[in-house]
Amino acid sequence: MAHPGEDRQRFASLSDEALFLAYRDGQRAAFDELVARFGCELYNYLRRYIGDPVLAEDAFQQTFLQLHVKKHLYQEGRPLRPWLYTIATNQAIDLLRRQKRHNAASLDADIKDGDGNATSFAASLVAEPTDPLGNLYQEERRLWLRAAVQRLPGHLRAVVIMAYHQGLKQREIAEALNIPVGTVKSRLHAAVQRLGQMWQAEHGASEEIQAAEERSGDDQLEEACE
Repeated sequence: MAHPGEDRQRFASLSDEALFLAYRDGQRAAFDELVARFGCELYNYLRRYIGDPVLAEDAFQQTFLQLHVKKHLYQEGRPLRPWLYTIATNQAIDLLRRQKRHNAASLDADIKDGDGNATSFAASLVAEPTDPLGNLYQEERRLWLRAAVQRLPGHLRAVVIMAYHQGLKQREIAEALNIPVGTVKSRLHAAVQRLGQMWQAEHGASEEIQAAEERSGDDQLEEACE
């Protein structure tokens, strides 16, 4: 009989897919390694998506329960990580429908494209500040973004959180949501556009006045913003 430490060492060297196949084939100790490998990542995703740590814990438990129940549905050769996100997302959606709750999310992280290149979401809406007051204003915008994401439709909210928080590549998001990569790109673009419109509607007029005052007081700002 293998020692638990030996099992952990052996399973730790396996790929995600091989590890799950070991669990599906009856090696129960492989489940512990799955939880150790993906537990924090999936919980953090659910917490951000749902916006409530208690409800996220419920969805987390249901995710791994469904992982067990549906283990026979896993297609060998399919990347495991997106499949786990598929299950987690479905559990979050079901829970939100029952609870009629909305989530909060932060958009301070980067998004990776299919090649692994990272770009800032906040930079797609506002310019980077270059002074202390600018930093304070940037923080105000970030706080606004956290609240604004709550008002995004669920299909946009999911891709935003997977991309900007969880660091999934577009092809992984596509697999998790069972949609084409092109749809992922269009939804991310739509989310940026929607948030930009919301920001403009709520802050546009005051920003235009502020910008005019700043230009009249300091011509160098024009060069900094070009």
